[in-house]
Amino acid sequence: MYLINGEWQASVPASDRGLQFGDGCFTTARILNGQVRFAEHHLARLQRDCQRLGIPAPAREILHTEMQQLAQQHDAGTLKVMITRGSGGRGYSPRGCDTPRRILSVSGVPPQYGQWRQDGIELVLSPVRLGCSPALAGVKHLNRLEQVLIRSHLEQLQAPEALVLDSDGMLVECCAANLFWRKQGVVYTPNLERAGVEGTMRRHILACLAAARWPVSEVREPPAALTGADEVVICNALMPIIPVKRIGQRQYTDRQLFDFLAPLCE
Repeated sequence: MYLINGEWQASVPASDRGLQFGDGCFTTARILNGQVRFAEHHLARLQRDCQRLGIPAPAREILHTEMQQLAQQHDAGTLKVMITRGSGGRGYSPRGCDTPRRILSVSGVPPQYGQWRQDGIELVLSPVRLGCSPALAGVKHLNRLEQVLIRSHLEQLQAPEALVLDSDGMLVECCAANLFWRKQGVVYTPNLERAGVEGTMRRHILACLAAARWPVSEVREPPAALTGADEVVICNALMPIIPVKRIGQRQYTDRQLFDFLAPLCE
């Protein structure tokens, strides 16, 4: 069952534009001890992404109440919140779509993340590249076919996560995580103005680094930039941060950045 516009339902109409066109956005939050971790970050992201897509954002207070209503029923879990443009319009036109649809659900916690945090993971280079689209870059919209293809390739290799490039061959992110690396005293992360998802944990980490006056640079770099890195980490709202131990033949053993960020991201 899903909490859809405040009512428990099992389905949405086939006319919903999220189903028809991927016309909407979503966020995935961590539930811990009956609370939504970094709830304000997720609410802000939904508001921001709705604005980017021209969808009237649900009232922040209503959405926050519904998120917490679901979270308080669980000690731990994954809360997914989707906002679609609703039903209406003809073809691609959004005209007449006056009632956005909010869809909330809870699922389990990915069991592998705890082991990954302890042991670190290996990244493999994905053959699937992200299309450059400045109009949608950063938005966690409902069109995620590129990620589906990336995950399908990972499952064929039985690999945990992928290093994902854009169509120009530049670093963007992982299949379901953002990417950071440290070279000496500077932290780098891909610039997301052309492709990728601006994750809530990425924003939190950037704020933590800024508060600590740790130099950070958002860059457009090829994967060769990671060869000279001292350390690589990946993050999302559920992980929340994981060290990378290997990319190709390059091994990483330093955890200075990870050790600094881990307690700040819980």
